[in-house]
Amino acid sequence: MAALTEKVAIVTGASRGIGRAIALKLAGNGASVVVNYAGNATKAQEVVAEIEKLGVEAIAVQADVSKVADIQRLFEETIKRFGKVDILVNNAGIAFYKPITETTEADFDNIYAVNVKGTYFTCQQAALHMAEGGRIINFSSSTTAMMLPTYSAYVATKGAVEQITRVLAKELGCKKIAVNVISPGPTDTELFREGKTQEQIDRLANMAAFSRLGDVQEIANVVAFLASDEARWITGQNIRVNGGIA
Repeated sequence: MAALTEKVAIVTGASRGIGRAIALKLAGNGASVVVNYAGNATKAQEVVAEIEKLGVEAIAVQADVSKVADIQRLFEETIKRFGKVDILVNNAGIAFYKPITETTEADFDNIYAVNVKGTYFTCQQAALHMAEGGRIINFSSSTTAMMLPTYSAYVATKGAVEQITRVLAKELGCKKIAVNVISPGPTDTELFREGKTQEQIDRLANMAAFSRLGDVQEIANVVAFLASDEARWITGQNIRVNGGIA
């Protein structure tokens, strides 16, 4: 329970889904948590209230990770309140599924702005401000190892995140900052279900060795491990938390 006591974690996109589960898990392990959100202040404050019931400090900070000024403010407000940053979890992301012939320039620019630019520049702020021995945990997707029609733009962004992670693991090793990426398989969240039929959801679930969707807590558990001292010798790795789907 106390593995992360006195640590400060920023979790982007933490008002719902996997991000919410991660924020609560880190708090349950003793970390103070910054609950980042883009637009839903009510949901973010609900997560803060749940964390405070655990006897741990938390604040909600609005920031659109596709905007560098917002990312800078996110770190500024974190440091103003807690004095440091030990853990960054880059969970915020968006998805769409369209054939390449139907993908617009706006679609492409938007998904890259959130998934790649957002990850890159939050990592930049972490490199500037994170305490020695910190942890950066980025998010990719197991779909990068699959050939799913209509996923081309999405997996392109996640492939970029994987490569950013590999390079930064070496680049930030001098500060003893571990940088890893998690690649979930199909996980039962609002974002995953959005735009899919039940038939599509069932087909993806049945591709896993356990013939089901992942649970958000199963992802959060791995994040908590990577954030802990027990994972201090793990860096530059892509951890596929996917029930054997790929």
